[in-house]
Amino acid sequence: MSDKNFADRLIAAVKEKGNPICVGLDPRLELIPKHLKKKALEAGGTPMKAASEAILEFNKGILDAVADIVPVVKPQIAFYELFGHDGVWAYQETLKYAKAKGLITIADAKRNDIGSTAAAYAQAFLGEVEMFEDMGQEVVVPIFDADSITVNAYLGWDGIKPFVEEGAKYGKGFFALVKTSNPSGADLQDLELKEGGQIYEVMGNLMDSWGADYIGESGYSLAGAVVGATYPAQAAALRKIMPKAIFLVPGYGAQGGGAEDVKPCFNSDGLGAVVNSSRGITFAYTKKDGFDEMAYAEAAREAVEDMKKDLEGVL
Repeated sequence: MSDKNFADRLIAAVKEKGNPICVGLDPRLELIPKHLKKKALEAGGTPMKAASEAILEFNKGILDAVADIVPVVKPQIAFYELFGHDGVWAYQETLKYAKAKGLITIADAKRNDIGSTAAAYAQAFLGEVEMFEDMGQEVVVPIFDADSITVNAYLGWDGIKPFVEEGAKYGKGFFALVKTSNPSGADLQDLELKEGGQIYEVMGNLMDSWGADYIGESGYSLAGAVVGATYPAQAAALRKIMPKAIFLVPGYGAQGGGAEDVKPCFNSDGLGAVVNSSRGITFAYTKKDGFDEMAYAEAAREAVEDMKKDLEGVL
């Protein structure tokens, strides 16, 4: 358990590093440097194990290169589950390694369910799992032990409540989908209501109310919101609706969002959001003329420094 509010920890990390950059760890096996894959294959085991070993080694290289300059990392679980239980192992180990480096972690899993199922998700990612109490030898262990998780809130409060409860209990948090960065998200989220307003605004108001009782000393809540950089006008509207929520902002870089686009996601104090970039950082080495895959980590660090300068121009 922790008496430290998640938002306070995240804001402190952003202030310490002097930037709001979140590095997305979305490994694509075909882009992993060949020398890492060769090493993993030569170690033996199944192809899934080799892929997972190569991914973990790649992630460690990225984390070693950027841990001193970024506050947050966000591994997307789909790229790990692709390789079965070995991939899930690599995911857990990535979270552990990031934590050992002093980084705030966001488990990008977008869990979405209600009742006991939502509670199980919340326990697995944010809390602890109790086992064998009925056998007289109680075991309590964390499983993924992420600092926060992305969730789909469109099932309503009974799908969010367990994440609020586990977050409050363990000093963790979550980021709920409110206005996503993908073009077809507008098909639902931008629908006009008869009484006025749009669905994403309704979700923003719900999120503001759900997190109202969990605001830390920093002035921000453990209940954050995913708000895409690709819709700056809507982000500005949501910033007014959810002044106490920290925004997780995807869409920067590869999806077309730039520094000016993310500016509306921040409050006037220059805080209130973390901006994610995934392949633009982790696979930056592939974009360089005459790139050297052995220097993939150095290329990632350089990409972070470039992003930091870009954001400093507007924040």
